[in-house]
Amino acid sequence: MREVLLLCWRDTGHPQGGGSERYLEQVGAHLAARGIKVTLRTARYPGAPRRERRDGIEISRAGGRFSVYPRALAAMLFGRAGLGPLRGLRPDVVIDTQNGIPFFARLATLAPAVVLVHHGHREQWPVAGRLVGRIGWWIESRLSPRVHRHNQYLTVSLPSAEELATLGVNRARIAVVRNGAEPVPALAPTGAGTTRTGHPSIVVLSRLVPHKQIEDALAVVAGLRQRVPGLRLDVIGDGWWADNLKTRARELDIDDAVTFHGHVDECRKHELLARAWVHVLPSRKEGWGLAVIEAAQHGVPTVGYRGSRGLTDSIVDGVTGLLVDDVTHLTTAVGDLLVDSQERTVMGEKARARSREFSWEQTANGVYEVLAAAVRGEFASGLVTARSDSDRAA
Repeated sequence: MREVLLLCWRDTGHPQGGGSERYLEQVGAHLAARGIKVTLRTARYPGAPRRERRDGIEISRAGGRFSVYPRALAAMLFGRAGLGPLRGLRPDVVIDTQNGIPFFARLATLAPAVVLVHHGHREQWPVAGRLVGRIGWWIESRLSPRVHRHNQYLTVSLPSAEELATLGVNRARIAVVRNGAEPVPALAPTGAGTTRTGHPSIVVLSRLVPHKQIEDALAVVAGLRQRVPGLRLDVIGDGWWADNLKTRARELDIDDAVTFHGHVDECRKHELLARAWVHVLPSRKEGWGLAVIEAAQHGVPTVGYRGSRGLTDSIVDGVTGLLVDDVTHLTTAVGDLLVDSQERTVMGEKARARSREFSWEQTANGVYEVLAAAVRGEFASGLVTARSDSDRAA
């Protein structure tokens, strides 16, 4: 495998970039470190250059939220003719990231396409409006499985694989490679008794968009203020829904107990996680939940929704965190952990131990195996758990 093309509607520098973009770029960086030429085609956003080289990846940007798709296909077609920003590109395999809508890369390339799906978007499409939502869900649930019926699928959790199967994707063509996690930065503290706040504290690490349901975390604070005096909430992350959340905090009369930190650098993110007692992830839908593992690196257990699907894979219920069904149970579960220091500590340490099982190196090695199989004309299926290079050396 000499050359790989990555297609994604955003990159990690995009104001609304998140975990799915991070997954793709971490994989791309590790592939580049192997000597493979890696190109990422994505959308452009204010302040972003049309071309950029980052972590060994050649990034080409054009188009916006919807136009990124046809412009990418056009660039691929022109590139085959030696024209445009992708001229001379001859990928051995293409990763077509389906964030609700795929690029339909096979229409513009002879290379095998691997469709990367973090999770289904059925619950999120209504935010786009009734008409766009119905069209989007039809593309995702009907058209895409039909068009890609002979392609390899790649996803990040067992529940997401099951979800794809319910849409008609053959299980024999669905490979699962779980998210990795970066080590805690050297300059950041690692969560311990000495780093925790002196007052009860919960943390949310998330993009601030409607389907993440941060309102439920605010409701938890409002519901626990009498039971857990001095409770505070740290919200790490930013997004276009931020002002609505700040308004909601004022409506609940808890704005004095909530700090919106916005987007922070890696070191500051881990400093805030190391301070927390409990991590709350009330998302309506998650493919995996990278924030669960990042909180776990600091011995912080996560409470999230069972219905999010992906969290049933990243959280071992009752061991590394808790899964609940609604905001009432969320409030009760968080409150119980906050007042029971022994249970919270034991659960957090089990979460920390499990977090050591995940690395981006392992993720990239797993994806490499899936891509290599596609190049050979074969399919990978089930959970792919490739070892890291350090494990092989040992």
